[in-house]
Amino acid sequence: MKKHSTPADPAYASAMQGGGLRLTPQRRHVYEVLMQKRDHPTATEVFLRVQKRMASISLATVYNCLETMVGNGLVKAVHVDREPTRFCANLREHGHFHCTSCGHISDIEFSHSKQSHGWKLPDGYLVTQQDVTLRGLCGNCTSGADSSHKTLQHAYKSTH
Repeated sequence: MKKHSTPADPAYASAMQGGGLRLTPQRRHVYEVLMQKRDHPTATEVFLRVQKRMASISLATVYNCLETMVGNGLVKAVHVDREPTRFCANLREHGHFHCTSCGHISDIEFSHSKQSHGWKLPDGYLVTQQDVTLRGLCGNCTSGADSSHKTLQHAYKSTH
């Protein structure tokens, strides 16, 4: 039987062991898949990628691994409307852009002060977490969008 080593990422080992969790081969494969291609996959997409490496893994195991990783701060769950939950390996503070045409989700960075996190807040408020999702058309969809989308986009830009 082949022995599985833990990933080189110390955050993985620290978070898993800090939560009293074993570093299982299944969790390692799920984590590595999320780190390799940071494209906000669904649990089913993660399952299909992991299955190429570990044919015996089940979808239920992948769901359990993802739930454990979200609970231990290794990945973020991204909820967009009524679509399946997606998983994000980017742990820096950021938002997401959801293309309403093709469904692609991209990370978006924003600048902020430590006090306000980019938002104007009433005195005494303290932000402990923020989840921001912007919706619109990605570059690929904008270039192929019909003239009504381009007119709408131009009108928005000229008013802001």
